Amino acid sequence: MPQLPEGDPAPPTGQLPASALTHLPRRPLAVYVHVPFCRVRCGYCDFNTYTLGELGSERSPATYVDSAQRELALADRVLGPDVPPVDTVFFGGGTPTMLPAADLTGLLRGIRETFGLAPGAEVTTEANPDSVDAAYLETLRENGFTRVSFGMQSAVPHVLATLDRTHDPANVERAVAAARAAGLAVSLDLIYGTPGESTGDWATSVDAALALAPDHLSAYALTVEEGTKLAAQVRRGVHPAPDPDDEADKYALVDERLAAAGYGWYEISNWARTPTDRCRHNLHYWSGANWWGIGPGAHSHVGGVRWWNVKHPSAYAARLASGDSPAAARETLTVEQQDDERVLLGIRLANGLPIDDLGAQARLRVGELIGDGLVDGQLALTDRRLVLTRRGRLLADTVVHALLAT
Repeated sequence: MPQLPEGDPAPPTGQLPASALTHLPRRPLAVYVHVPFCRVRCGYCDFNTYTLGELGSERSPATYVDSAQRELALADRVLGPDVPPVDTVFFGGGTPTMLPAADLTGLLRGIRETFGLAPGAEVTTEANPDSVDAAYLETLRENGFTRVSFGMQSAVPHVLATLDRTHDPANVERAVAAARAAGLAVSLDLIYGTPGESTGDWATSVDAALALAPDHLSAYALTVEEGTKLAAQVRRGVHPAPDPDDEADKYALVDERLAAAGYGWYEISNWARTPTDRCRHNLHYWSGANWWGIGPGAHSHVGGVRWWNVKHPSAYAARLASGDSPAAARETLTVEQQDDERVLLGIRLANGLPIDDLGAQARLRVGELIGDGLVDGQLALTDRRLVLTRRGRLLADTVVHALLAT
């Protein structure tokens, strides 16, 4: 996601310009619910999360649920009567499954009663493998959840320790089996490039994930974010910074092994067993659809207007308790910005970009990108689409720079 500017003040009512709502009925609507609680803070994570000890009793999960329901009511008022049924819902965090199952299903029920759910709607929650059991997962499935994404990260204990991940690797298998028994689709998240992780360690993690036969798998290169514990450790020399060449080799390894196992990449960091197993919610982000983000720090986008909520749960709750929008700021994207983001996000997808939709300068650079082995020359010729090669996926920023250069 591009770095957001400071933005303009958001109106206390949350009201959107009429132009943003014009095409609302004709585009999919997604809802993201940010649950900001974690049992412990992982050293590499810079997401907007808090341990319960940091928040104190006044900002308990129960208080959060009340505030989230208030924001849902606000969304109903702002979007108006022409809103389409929700196509996808994603509970992220944080660790959403720190909430009781009744709270998650209650929030989903609120979304269903407010907007309706489209037939076949995809409803996902992220989960720590240690935070769920069979009864919890069965409750989710019985109340409309369709998918669970487990933060596996690694199967190697010393790698998990460096990341400050506290789950037992053996519990991933247990959690996946329980999700399958409940009838939920399963996704696994992996991270590569952790300091001290050998190629053999990474291969062990990939093979362990494949042995669980997930429907979907994500693999992300570790990024050392400023302000995190890991960043401080790297700065002090406790850990080396991730090596880009090492991460490139590990990307090639996971891509090769997943392809051999029958998984297809559909976004640079995401693979699915079949096209129907792709994460439709994330595809909405990458295709510029409309979504409303509920929760502290959550981001939203409707009709070219993007906004983001205040981060701290106390400030979030206070805004909503007073009847105001929790939005901290927003921006209205220009036509040029929207076009640039279509390139920035669309090139990451296996469907690629239609060459004929690119500007004249970008079209002139297609031959050079093919010659450098960054895009598939055959697809460019036969389908008139720019699709990244594996080398291009590793150098996607280079491709974007070439396409957007003036």
